[in-house]
Amino acid sequence: MVRILVVEDDTNIRKLICAVLKQHGFEALQADDGVAALEVMDKQHVDLVVLDLMMPNMDGYELTKQIRNAGSAWESLPILMVTAKQEPKDKRQGFLAGTDDYMTKPVDEQEMVLRIKALLRRAKIATDRKLTVRNAVLDYNALTVSKENGESHTLPQKEFQLLFKLLSYPNTIFTRLQLMDEIWCMESETNDHTLNVHINRLRDRFRGWVDFEIITVRGVGYKAKAVKNYE
Repeated sequence: MVRILVVEDDTNIRKLICAVLKQHGFEALQADDGVAALEVMDKQHVDLVVLDLMMPNMDGYELTKQIRNAGSAWESLPILMVTAKQEPKDKRQGFLAGTDDYMTKPVDEQEMVLRIKALLRRAKIATDRKLTVRNAVLDYNALTVSKENGESHTLPQKEFQLLFKLLSYPNTIFTRLQLMDEIWCMESETNDHTLNVHINRLRDRFRGWVDFEIITVRGVGYKAKAVKNYE
């Protein structure tokens, strides 16, 4: 059974989230702040963390940083922040700390469960380091994209990371800034031209493939999708 740790200092909210998770077949553990959460994680395996931001002793930002800095054991652990803080700067700080997703209160219970399931799927992809899109298989360790007929491409690291990112979140629009920050890091001198060049190279490499496509969202950025129907 998937085990989810709920870190929330409000007792009623914590119990409500745990009850919702149990209704959907998850095992729910509880902690009332970041310090208590780390103690739980030291003793028990956890598959995903749902945490609040504003907590005593250790807030959600610091807890997320502690988890991400703990080494390989927790580096791919999915984290969902659930908080009343709605400002863009708060969300940005959350993602910079290392969260995987961010929801604002009051939370829609069904949406929360759907997001948790999506995060668990992505965590499996990250653990396996392979992604299957129709008949194409992306192997993160080998930096290859291959098909059942034996056709294969070995990509430069940045091109592969860009394609893997887009296809890991099908139909999700990523802004140019998001992609440049994640693939080339915020400190990089990367600009729009670099991103455009990599997108164009990917399109050229896979022009004859019908498993997926990269779509330009004018004025925003890019998304990728699997092609549903083809012969």
